[in-house]
Amino acid sequence: MSSNLPSCPLMSIGTGIDMVCSQNKCAWYVPSVKKCSVYLLAYDALLSANEKQKAKKTK
Repeated sequence: MSSNLPSCPLMSIGTGIDMVCSQNKCAWYVPSVKKCSVYLLAYDALLSANEKQKAKKTK
């Protein structure tokens, strides 16, 4: 899929095909950052996990 077209993580799960995000028509799309809220939640969780791992290594 072209990198210009955003994919929908919810519709793409388990299909093997990146489904196109409908952007403003999608309930999970956040227009201010042009990202899906599912993507933002996953990214935030990754950052949080990385911070916890760093904290454990410094102890």
